[in-house]
Amino acid sequence: MIEIERKFLVTSEAFKLEAFQKTKIQQGFLNTHKKRTVRIRTKGKKGYITVKGLSSKDGLQRFEWEKEIPLEEAQTLLKLCEDTPIEKVRYEVKVGPHVFEVDEFFKENRGLIVAEVELKTINETIKKPTWLGEEVTGDIKFYNAQLSKNPYNSWKSIKTNKT
Repeated sequence: MIEIERKFLVTSEAFKLEAFQKTKIQQGFLNTHKKRTVRIRTKGKKGYITVKGLSSKDGLQRFEWEKEIPLEEAQTLLKLCEDTPIEKVRYEVKVGPHVFEVDEFFKENRGLIVAEVELKTINETIKKPTWLGEEVTGDIKFYNAQLSKNPYNSWKSIKTNKT
């Protein structure tokens, strides 16, 4: 139940031509405590509840437990969530032996596109596609729980040229 993943900004929409799957996602957070988050998500026609623990110092690892729940229950629980809900479309792109999950955000986070790739080990190497930009693994402002509290469009005008 320990998730190992790296996160990157995306520099172009070329990934859309390479995607083998595209799914609409809505999510909110019942709890965004520093040591744990509880997320409710609808993904396509399915619902999920997820508990995530505190990330390691480098941001590569964290506890994650996820359970599918009925879609109707997830939709009801979304109404109880904190702050700004997250709306995004996830594109899945196979690159070598890995699948990159590329999230294109909408509403308050419109304009942000982030790719994540799950790894089996911390030192696992990945093939980087041309559209993969700066690595933001461990930068909490790019965590979905933080984007629900402090949306991208509220801070993008003061970003540096790194992001």
